[in-house]
Amino acid sequence: MEEMLWHKSRWPEYVKKSLDYPDEPLFALIDNIAAKHPDSPSTIYDGISHSFAEVKDHADRIANFLASKGIGKGDKVALFLPNTPHYPPIFFGVLKTGATVVTCNPAYKANELNFQLKDSGAKAVFVFDHPSFTPTSYAATKGTDVEIHVICSIKRFLPKIKAVLGGLLGKIPKGDSYEEGTAFYDEIIEQFEPKAPDVSIKPKEDLALILYTGGTTGTPKGTMLTHHNLYSNVVQIDEWTQLEPEGGGAPEKLNSEDVHVGALPWYHSFGLTLTMVASYLVGSSLVCVPDPRAGKPPMSELLAEIQNNKGTILHCVPALYAGMINNPTVGKYDLSSLKACGSGAAPLPPELAKSFESVTGATLFEGYGLTETAPMATANPSLKSLRKFGSIGVPISDTYVTILDMETGKMELKQGETGEIAISGPQVMAGYWNRPEETAEVMREIKGKRYFLTGDIGHMDEDGFFLISDRKKDMIIVGGLKAYPREIEDIFFEHPKVAMAAVIGLPREDEPTNEYVKAYIVLKAGETGTEDEFIAWAKDNMVGYKRPREIAFVDSLPLTAVGKVLRRELKEAELAKK
Repeated sequence: MEEMLWHKSRWPEYVKKSLDYPDEPLFALIDNIAAKHPDSPSTIYDGISHSFAEVKDHADRIANFLASKGIGKGDKVALFLPNTPHYPPIFFGVLKTGATVVTCNPAYKANELNFQLKDSGAKAVFVFDHPSFTPTSYAATKGTDVEIHVICSIKRFLPKIKAVLGGLLGKIPKGDSYEEGTAFYDEIIEQFEPKAPDVSIKPKEDLALILYTGGTTGTPKGTMLTHHNLYSNVVQIDEWTQLEPEGGGAPEKLNSEDVHVGALPWYHSFGLTLTMVASYLVGSSLVCVPDPRAGKPPMSELLAEIQNNKGTILHCVPALYAGMINNPTVGKYDLSSLKACGSGAAPLPPELAKSFESVTGATLFEGYGLTETAPMATANPSLKSLRKFGSIGVPISDTYVTILDMETGKMELKQGETGEIAISGPQVMAGYWNRPEETAEVMREIKGKRYFLTGDIGHMDEDGFFLISDRKKDMIIVGGLKAYPREIEDIFFEHPKVAMAAVIGLPREDEPTNEYVKAYIVLKAGETGTEDEFIAWAKDNMVGYKRPREIAFVDSLPLTAVGKVLRRELKEAELAKK
């Protein structure tokens, strides 16, 4: 890899600039680690662990079952599941047939799930056995190509006493009824041999995953990720995440002694790649957390899982980190096992990062990527001495990032100039499923490299670190000047009363082509505030065109399941009032 600006100043000397990537299908991860550490714990749920050998065994049986139903290369299989122990063996089992996984948000309503099943052409769907999920999936498959419905009960993965008592008392979730022809996970594991079909995979060409994106800004698009895209990214992540041992010494990579906490949903690229798939590269345990916001007060169960399982690696979005440190009972939990915590998918306010580190003692560093980049593309170094708060870090190994003009997306800008961020690397998607025109709109060839246009606005500083201003679509034009919601939100996070903040731009009544700023504030528990108070505070802390003209105090903000603020919903609600 050629020498770039970001290699010259704060690049970690222990990280290789270019790596070798195995020419293997993604499911080789489970085969390799099960051969190396068959009895080591893989998934952990409700205090019960299941070994790598068991996960591989289940994956092979699922692959055998699907192959017997005619599922093979080119087919699509949907996963409509929360983070339960079923997820990894089903994920790898589907890949072992040569088919492509389609991950679906388990919170979707029938019409939303129906769109993804139709658009992807899925022939089978695995669904959590639940009074809500099960009927939703049946309704969603009407008018689709789905022929195989597999119901996954949690009972198998519970402690025996709890499974028996839960069954007797009716506390184990299950569907009210099942349609004829439905298959069941437990029966598949009991009836099929652990013999996966022999398939030939071309890692750089064959799709491992179709992951839908774009739900915060418009109609979801299926992002096509190859086996090579995902395998490359976990190898890049493994190389990047090296931590200084207690007491000092040379930084060390993650290993089989680590414990990944699966707080982010695995249907999303952030949780899937950096937590679930990455755990099978290093051979670490994987704590299954179906709902990170569960508990009274909210997020108490996540805090308990970290404490009880001595979690060392945690990846979350800023909203979850804020929820953890604002939990009034956080002080009673021992979170000292946490070593490295990554933040992404949404901007990480520097003050939030500092507060989280002071509460836990862990290192929290911000990275950046998109579904289209599998997802990780840039990150702050995992050593505190090298990172820069407020930046998304530098491009990871074998990754190039450039800034392009916002008008044409073809002209490279100089260091320090603001434009659209574009990314090139082995993790960049193959394209959008059945959308060649939309694929062409976001791909550029520059100096012989294939770049993806992110839609994010930012610049590169003098050390080669990248800073994001905001999403191109969220930019606010105030009197001809560009105001970025992220910058304003970060300033609000410095206010001692603010738990969360979101900012949008609204058209002026007297001049619709011009906009003004409106802020939505979620106050910390027990705090009060007035609009005049916060507007006065903004005058002391923000330049004129960034200051909100209106401030609304709300109990919560609309979020995606991953934790991104849906500014679009806030704006649509305001415009509907006019």
